[in-house]
Amino acid sequence: MKIFDKVICCPHCGHHQHINLDISCGDQDYYDDCRVCCNPIHFRTHIDDSRQKIEVYVDSDNEQYY
Repeated sequence: MKIFDKVICCPHCGHHQHINLDISCGDQDYYDDCRVCCNPIHFRTHIDDSRQKIEVYVDSDNEQYY
């Protein structure tokens, strides 16, 4: 299991929070609630093997933040 810890900013309230990314299953698309404002946050992860990077996209479904 490959788990990475990242800090993101909630697109709704702006609160910074730590998330754990499990990339052992490949690319993922899921929702998780903000720990402060309880609004849903849309997460999309992409593993770029050619550049050896993990791309994490965080948005509130109506606009996108990188």
